[in-house]
Amino acid sequence: MRILSCVIAALLASAASVGVATAQTQYPDKPIHVVIPWPAGGIADVVLRAMQEPLQKALGQPIIIENKAGAGGTIGDDAVAKAAPDGYTLLFTSSALNMNVALGRKLPYDADRDFVPVVNVASAPMILVAYPGLGVKTVKDLVAMAKAKPGKLTFASAGNGSPAHFTAEMFRAATGIDVVHVPYRGSPQAMVDQMAGRVDFHFANSVAAIPQVNAGKVVALGVTSSKRLKVAPGIPTMAEAGVPDFHASQWEAFLAPRGTPQAIVDKIASAVDQVLAQPNVVAALEPFAIEVDGKSTPQSFAALMKSDRTMWIEVAKQANIKVE
Repeated sequence: MRILSCVIAALLASAASVGVATAQTQYPDKPIHVVIPWPAGGIADVVLRAMQEPLQKALGQPIIIENKAGAGGTIGDDAVAKAAPDGYTLLFTSSALNMNVALGRKLPYDADRDFVPVVNVASAPMILVAYPGLGVKTVKDLVAMAKAKPGKLTFASAGNGSPAHFTAEMFRAATGIDVVHVPYRGSPQAMVDQMAGRVDFHFANSVAAIPQVNAGKVVALGVTSSKRLKVAPGIPTMAEAGVPDFHASQWEAFLAPRGTPQAIVDKIASAVDQVLAQPNVVAALEPFAIEVDGKSTPQSFAALMKSDRTMWIEVAKQANIKVE
C-alpha cells in the first residue's frame, strides 16, 4: 500500500508538472490585462498605448489596459501584486515604484517580494515648467523669486513619491529654496492646474510638458537630461541653467506578480523588445523625448531597478524627503 501511494503521488506530481509546462508553452491563450497605476494621458499611458497594437500582434492576444490611479501609484501596484502569477495580469509603471520605497512610506505590498522584473521599455527626462504669469524666464529667476518669498511659491507633482515630487525635492535641496508641495493624482491633473496658474511651477514629464511648452501655455526653464533634447533644443539643461550635476529621468517598464513562471516572463520580454525595434513605435515616442530601450532582459532590468532604488534612497536622505 505504501509503495502504491508513492507511485500515485509521483504520477500526480508528474501530471501537474506537464500541465504547468503545457500552460507556459501555450501562453498566452487569452487576453492580457496591463494595469497602469497612473491616470490616462500620463507618460506611462502614452508609452503603453503606442505599443499596444504591435504588442498584441507579437503575443497573439488582446492587450487590455486599465488605468488604476491613486496614492502615488500604490493602488495599481497593489492590485497587480495580489493578482494570480500566470502572466495575464501585468504592471506597467515607472521609477515611482522605487521612489515609494525610498520615501519610507508604509506600503500594502513588498516591492522586492511581490514583483518580478520583466522588461524595461523606455526612459524620459523631466522638464521644469512655470506658469507664464509668474514672470520668470530662467531657473535663476525662479530661484531668486523663491528666495525672496520663502514659503510662498508652490510646486505641483503627480503625487507623493512620484518622479515629479522627487525631482522637485532634489531641486529644492540643490538650491536651498523654501517652496510648498501640492500633490495631484497624476501628471495630467497637475498640468491642468499649472496652466491655470493655480501652482507656480513643477517638474513635468516630457509627455505632459512638451505639447504645452510648444503651445506657449507654460514656460520651460530647464530639462533634467544630461544634454538638450532634439525635439526642444531651446530648453537648456539644468546644469546649463545654473544647477550643476542635476540629472534625473524615469524609466517605464513591465513587472509581473512574484511567482510568474520564468518562461512566461522571458516570452513577454522578448515580445516587448521586438516591438521596440519597430520604427513606427520609436517614431511615435520621439516627439515626447522618450528614449526606447529595446535591449532589456529580465536580468538587466532587475539590475537597473536595484541601482535606481539605491540612488533614490540616497536622494531621499540628502533632500530629507518624507511621507506627507
